[in-house]
Amino acid sequence: MPDNSASQQRFYDRTAEYVAVLIPSAWQGLGPALGRALDGLDTALGPVVDVGAGTGEGTVAIAQALPATEILAVEPHPSLRTALLARLASGNGLPGRVTVLGEDILSATLPEQISGLVAMNVIGHLTPAERNALWTLLAERLAPRGRAVLNIYPPTRPESVPSTPMSETTLGRRLYTASASAEPAGTDSVTWHMTYRIVDNGTVVNEFTASDLWHVFTSEELSEELIEHDLHLTSVDADHGLHVITHAGEGA
Repeated sequence: MPDNSASQQRFYDRTAEYVAVLIPSAWQGLGPALGRALDGLDTALGPVVDVGAGTGEGTVAIAQALPATEILAVEPHPSLRTALLARLASGNGLPGRVTVLGEDILSATLPEQISGLVAMNVIGHLTPAERNALWTLLAERLAPRGRAVLNIYPPTRPESVPSTPMSETTLGRRLYTASASAEPAGTDSVTWHMTYRIVDNGTVVNEFTASDLWHVFTSEELSEELIEHDLHLTSVDADHGLHVITHAGEGA
């Protein structure tokens, strides 16, 4: 397991139900953008791996963009994985195409060759050493003309981020909201503070803040890391921070 897996476990122990409720709004734009980044991928070369699949928003986006592909959805946290499995079991043609793996990406048993890898909102969970291990895995298993898609969002330096509303949704009588702030946590990371609130008829019935360490880097720094593995980074959607990784010498 990654070195910081224990803190991530505690973070999602507290926040999983709120992630499940609030994350769909973030995927309204991200899902179509991911679909465009995957367009034309030759999935005959192997399955697509969805890293940190969470509750399955990205898994569904991959399935919609690539209707014939097999997907390996990697999600180590049991609460998020439960939501993912419930989504898959509901049908929509996904149960026969998606296999859920309950390990983290560095522990999961993967096939020798994959056509693609998707890592949305997850790379900052990995330490530099863990990222290096992921790039090694990708260099060895990504098929020729395959691609990996990830997103990089600010901050890309260890700097403060003021508290900002993130999303909200209403379920029945209750309003669910989330806001986020960040502060530097060393030379290559920040600590995100996520505040979740439930309001029922104007009364706050639950409110708490959970904190999570997030490793930061610029696209230029990531490109330098990838060069050592004969991999190439291309920005494909600045609005959503999407980047594509391919073998060096191959186009995105």
